[in-house]
Amino acid sequence: MIDAAQLVTGVLGGDRRMLAKAITLVESTRTDHQEAAQALLERLLPRTGATVRVGITGVPGVGKSTFIEAFGLFLVGQGKRVAVLAVDPSSARTGGSILGDKTRMAKLSAAPAAFIRPSPSSGSLGGVARRTREAMLVCEAAGYDVVIVETVGVGQSEIAVNGMVDFFLVLMLAGAGDELQGIKKGIVEIADALAINKADGDNLARAQQAAAQYIAALNLFRHTTPTWTPPVVTTSAIEGRGMDRIWSIILDHRAKLTATGELEAKRREQQRGWFWSVVDEGIKARFLARREVRKLLAELETAVVAGEMSPTAAARRVLAL
Repeated sequence: MIDAAQLVTGVLGGDRRMLAKAITLVESTRTDHQEAAQALLERLLPRTGATVRVGITGVPGVGKSTFIEAFGLFLVGQGKRVAVLAVDPSSARTGGSILGDKTRMAKLSAAPAAFIRPSPSSGSLGGVARRTREAMLVCEAAGYDVVIVETVGVGQSEIAVNGMVDFFLVLMLAGAGDELQGIKKGIVEIADALAINKADGDNLARAQQAAAQYIAALNLFRHTTPTWTPPVVTTSAIEGRGMDRIWSIILDHRAKLTATGELEAKRREQQRGWFWSVVDEGIKARFLARREVRKLLAELETAVVAGEMSPTAAARRVLAL
């Protein structure tokens, strides 16, 4: 039996064990657990909203886990409490490897002021993103000053994470010449800052050159807010260099958008998007749960695969129900 009152008291008291239990409840797909989770969130909601929400993504090989650990340790050193959550849509196919994050961030996970939570190991991107949003609210209620949401997959997960954070940081590598071609326009447009990581040793000069190229490339894009021009900085996660600069940029961004009211407007719009994504997810789930829909789907899928019916015609027949 789930004791919601005990969970609320534990979360608000900063009990890490109760926090982990509350997030497990939020992530559960069982109907009774979902009802209990929503009741829990309703009671925690008044204690949320003051946290700095940061999304971090990066190209493969950029050293994202090392960066997040270095950044998290810097924040802990500044007296902040830090929670790290992950959005891993690829886990629906592979079973997920994000559990390795706790071993890759061994120092940060051992810090009493830090909390690292892997993403659920199954479910669609929409489902994983929803549970990450709700886990974020639980962490906020538990008193964490900064919540870092890490994207593990590449592609739509960045858009999903941008829809739940205040500041979105994209990590890049040096050697920008070829990589500039590979930057996804949509991701660059939502980036609030670019950080060229691994700017150390023999790679330092290349990283500085890459930063200059990225600055020039960003001039070709229009950012989502006229108030902010995304800066490009160089960092070294291994040496822990540049973490203070990143934090200063995040605070500057927060101050400017708060002053213009854009931060509040952004969060309201995120709430609206979250509401409609849950509605869409619920409509689809209820529709597909109907017995006659499942029966017809199986027949039409066979017909479509065999080339006996077009996908559009088959879909229309299903939706006619």
